[in-house]
This record gives sequence, C-alpha cells and structure tokens, in this order.
Amino acid sequence: MTGVYKPHEYGEVILPLTVIRRFDCILADTKDAVLEKYEAVKNLPMQDVLLRNASGKAFYNTSKFTFERLLDDPDNIEANFRDYLNGFSENVQDILEKFKFDGQITTMANKGILYIVIKEFTSPKANLHPDVISNLEMGYIFEEIIRRFSESHNEDAGQHYTPREVIQLMVNILFYDDNDMLSGNNVAKTIYDPACGTGGMLSVAEEYLHQLNASTELMAFGQELNDQTFAICKADMLIKGNNADFIKDGNTLSDDQFEGQTFDYVLSILPSAGSGRMKKRRWKPSPRGGLPDGLALVCLRPATVRCCSCSLPFPK
Repeated sequence: MTGVYKPHEYGEVILPLTVIRRFDCILADTKDAVLEKYEAVKNLPMQDVLLRNASGKAFYNTSKFTFERLLDDPDNIEANFRDYLNGFSENVQDILEKFKFDGQITTMANKGILYIVIKEFTSPKANLHPDVISNLEMGYIFEEIIRRFSESHNEDAGQHYTPREVIQLMVNILFYDDNDMLSGNNVAKTIYDPACGTGGMLSVAEEYLHQLNASTELMAFGQELNDQTFAICKADMLIKGNNADFIKDGNTLSDDQFEGQTFDYVLSILPSAGSGRMKKRRWKPSPRGGLPDGLALVCLRPATVRCCSCSLPFPK
C-alpha cells in the first residue's frame, strides 16, 4: 500500500477489510451448506430466513468466493471481489456501505495492489476465525486499528473508542448494588449508549453481567454518528447474535432514533464540546480537569445519576 496511500490513509482500507475478513472466517464453516441451500431456495420469497438457518448466523454470503478462493483468479480479482461482497446478506451490506469502500476497491485495482492486499488477509496471521480470535479480542483489534490511524492523522482517537479499563470501572459502578441483575433468575433489562462508538460500553456491560449471572439478559441499544465506528459496532452485535437493528446511526442530539423510548440503564462517555457530535451544546471544561480527551463519563439508572471523573457537567 506504500506509495498508493499515505500512512494515515491505510485505515480506510485495513479497517473495512478486517471487518469483511472477520465475516469471511465466521461463515467458512457453513459456506458449502449455504451455497447448496441457495441453489435450492434462490427463487423463494423466504430465502433470507432459510439461508440464515443454513449459515447458523444472522447473516450469510451466497457468492461462490471466499478470501482464499479469490486468489485462484488474479486476472479477475476486482470483479470477483465485488461479486463476493454483493453476496452478503442485506444486514451486512448495510454495514459495508458505511465504510464507503467501493472507491478504495477501484483505487487498489487500478494501482495493481488489490490482489496483494487480499492475499495478505489470507495469511495465517490474518486468521480471524472465532476459534482463534474471540469477540473480546476482536474488539481490541478494531480499537487498536482506529487508535493507530487516528494518531497518525493527528486525530483524537478518544473520540472513537474508550479504554476497556475505563469502561470496566463504569460498569462496576453502574451495577454494584443491583441485586436483581446480579443474583436474580432470568432477568432481562435494557441498556442504552447514546454515543456508542465501536460498542465497547455495551459489550463490556454484557460480558461483565454474564460473568456474574449467566441467566441475566441485557438488551443493548445504541446510536453513533461516525459511520466507521457505527459499522464496527453493528457488525459486533450481528456477530455476537444480538439484535443489530438496535444500533442506529445519526446524531443523538439532533436526530434521536429512540425518541420516546425508555431504558433501564444509560451508560456513555459524552463527547467533548469541540467534537462534531456535541456541536449543539457548548460546555466549558471544569477547572478541576478530568479525562485527557475532555470527555464526561456518565452512568445512569432510573432516578440516579453517577458521574465519574467528570470534566464536564452533566446536562440538565
């Protein structure tokens, strides 16, 4: 990629390809079964449900290609790769659209590097199968990619992801005295993050609760303004079997996708006044300081507001 892209632009290729490769590895075990089922039901109106059943996931791919099979025909790599991407189910197509990756495919094909880049993603070190890389580890990988390329472009990576240690602290504060969630049987509650980024808050909250009480179900809802982080969050929810439709894109303040809905918990890190997400409000940082990136940590339960290390006052 050197010469074709500037270093800070590498993420525009690596991030979407990492997401696509993750989907590819997950679907590898049932690929042949899906292709067989597709031939049998491709003219039926209920094919989506049948193909999901065949894949064993909430998504699938009906193209004959995989990353490995793409390498068998270097001369037609662009057409075959596009065919492969078009074979994904609609819910994955929605995710890929947010990356605006089509132009990158054209650029790499025209510069003669598309085959080489895809080949790199088929190497053993790029094996992203769940048996090799867990969902938690995958979250770290996504966040590290975002951090690295945000910093190389002098952007504030903290606007897009939050260290897991910070999230774990917030989750512990949020749930520490909730007896129903920690010891109840078959308890189901909702949690909402209005600026969910890559979904780290929601994932850690769910993982933490399952460690303490396996019978607890936490339904995650979120909204995110940045297209790439929204796509990663939605992909993560889809891969874990959660309802990815509960993750919405857009500005929470000016275009609330959950207007009128209520949730059992709200867990979020509010972006600073200088970021695009909060342009509707101008807050001045507290003189006592706070997080390095100027963000306010907020944990909410009904009738309870908990702010930790806040550098900004919670809005009334």
